[in-house]
Amino acid sequence: MRPNDTPESRVVRLLRVGEQMRHTLSDILARGDVHDETLAKHMVTVTEVRMSPDLRHATVFVKPLLGKDEEAVLKALRTNTAYLQRECAHRISMKYAAKLKFLVDESFDEGSHIEKLLKDPKVARDLGPADDADAAQG
Repeated sequence: MRPNDTPESRVVRLLRVGEQMRHTLSDILARGDVHDETLAKHMVTVTEVRMSPDLRHATVFVKPLLGKDEEAVLKALRTNTAYLQRECAHRISMKYAAKLKFLVDESFDEGSHIEKLLKDPKVARDLGPADDADAAQG
């Protein structure tokens, strides 16, 4: 811990380092620097990187384009974890190379599920009058 560290500054640092990791991993994957057949065939989006408080662990949330072959892409990323860790450590000057853990980002699926529920006729019927009343007031 650094002198004069406040809880707010630590949180900001975690977010900043996580964002740096996200950009670096996105760049590595977009350029095709990982020599892996599966990763070469898929566009992978790094949606978020959450750092542990000590910056030694990073949970990387990814989503293959169109959600295709998620398990195969995840397996390829996990197979190439050592290379990706080395590259991130090299490109981002950190005291330790963070251990990467790859997970599929489910937030898109959850959003689609909620949107589908809201469009359901039964739910729309319940929401309809309230929305009309709000529009009349606004």
